[in-house]
Amino acid sequence: MTVDFKHPLARKAKIWTGKSRDGTEQQYLLVVTTLELKANREAFRPKHVDRLTKAVEDFVAATPEIAGYMLVNRPKDWDA
Repeated sequence: MTVDFKHPLARKAKIWTGKSRDGTEQQYLLVVTTLELKANREAFRPKHVDRLTKAVEDFVAATPEIAGYMLVNRPKDWDA
């Protein structure tokens, strides 16, 4: 499955396949962003996060093969 999700606040999007305990596979949309996702941080911008979240939710709702999504920061932005 190819990912057609594009958004100005998303740096990359990829389909991630996970297995449940009973062995069934489900596909999830993993979206990498440079936005601060922690609400207790100074750089957190709720309007931007809400805008990206809404776009991802709409994409997932329109794509029946995808079971859910996850927003993540780029690894180089993670605290050490």
